[in-house]
Amino acid sequence: MNQRPRILLIEDDSGIAEALKKDLQTEGYQVSVAARGDEGNSLAQKETWEVVITDMKMPGLSGLDLVAQLHAAKPKLPIIMMTAFGTTETAIEATKLGAYDYLLKPFDMGEMLDLVARAVGSSRLMSEPIDMGQICGAQSAIIGSSRAMQAIYKEIGRVAATAVTVLIRGETGTGKELVARAIYQHSARSAQPFIAVNCAAIPETLLESELFGHERGSFTGAHTRRIGRFEQANRGTIFLDEIGDLSLSTQVKLLRVLQEKYIQRVGGNEKIPVDVRVLAATHRDLEAAIHERQFREDLLYRLSAVTITLPPLSERREDIPELVRYALVRIAVEVEVQSPSIQPEALTFLQNQAWPGNVRELENVVRQSLLLARAYPVSLEHAQEAYSRTRGPLTASDQTIAAYLSELLARAQHGELTGARSQMIEEMERELFTKAIQLAEGNQARAARWLGVTRTTLREKLTHLGLRPSGESPSRA
Repeated sequence: MNQRPRILLIEDDSGIAEALKKDLQTEGYQVSVAARGDEGNSLAQKETWEVVITDMKMPGLSGLDLVAQLHAAKPKLPIIMMTAFGTTETAIEATKLGAYDYLLKPFDMGEMLDLVARAVGSSRLMSEPIDMGQICGAQSAIIGSSRAMQAIYKEIGRVAATAVTVLIRGETGTGKELVARAIYQHSARSAQPFIAVNCAAIPETLLESELFGHERGSFTGAHTRRIGRFEQANRGTIFLDEIGDLSLSTQVKLLRVLQEKYIQRVGGNEKIPVDVRVLAATHRDLEAAIHERQFREDLLYRLSAVTITLPPLSERREDIPELVRYALVRIAVEVEVQSPSIQPEALTFLQNQAWPGNVRELENVVRQSLLLARAYPVSLEHAQEAYSRTRGPLTASDQTIAAYLSELLARAQHGELTGARSQMIEEMERELFTKAIQLAEGNQARAARWLGVTRTTLREKLTHLGLRPSGESPSRA
């Protein structure tokens, strides 16, 4: 679990290979380099890799042939293609054959690192096993033996072997992505790609292109044709997280895909058949959104052939001790703590809390507790301090969020400030980005992945908010 992701780089230009290898290693990846296409293909087929990055034109075997052969042998292995401007159509063909994505040379190194981070995440989603109901060696698991969770396991087992669409509902932090991955891994499509798209993390203007692709010249900035996620997921599974955030226009196109089994790229007229199983998730009240005309009722019917509703942690408190013990073991590897343990008083304290943020909030408290305790058992004091920290206010004062917002509006009402909303958003972002970069120990690619933003966006936010990569604010005179 604690091994760094392995990247295979296939590039015959030693200068490009060395520069890319150095930057990837700085980001925490293990990198091996092959200078020939046939050599790289052999290495990729024999060993285990999270991502393969390959050039298009190489001695021994072309990038196009490599993608075709490697994707046929390992359909879940993300392959990133690098290509010169004159061969973009060939790169598009490579994407159709199974490449995860491609970049045109010369490319921005930050863009490449963002793409690699996404590909590593995609590889993890497809390859990391999801165990259910017990503490085990897997890095990800759905934990709990309560009656409510036993019902969830049975439902996963019933729908996994079918091809029906599944809508996974539940509050934020209840584990909807884990359920989607478990359904995929136990399905007949488990050997094919699993593509996850967070609909809330992609700007509305780009989401249709992300899902369905686009033709060259279809909008400003569309310099080449782009293959969408539905085409990439052909014969496999696509997971649409935060489906309730789709715009109405995108909902119409998604409904067409579900009904007619084909997609049309943005700006194109060609009907492209796709064979994709759709899993969707949301924390929103879709019935209320339908009433407010923000969500289509016919789309809800199509998505919810089967609905799995995850219970909040407050409705399965008996699972909390097991969840805490699992989190201790898993997070101890991340923070480099040997033989983690927790005192009974601390466990009782955690079991008695409300946990509105559900399992995600609980895991964050466990992480903070381990950092406070280091090599010692987590005590009641550690747990209380960690709980207080994670539920602390957004500003340096001791205000609650509600009181903080009330004060902002009162100050605006009395003319003491303008733009209460922008100030609130900036302070929330400062807190969010600070905590993310601190938990990632300065690793910007990791923090960006957790936040659901690109590495470029993260760097821009850190600069705008006056934060250092470590999460500390620079000293001011």
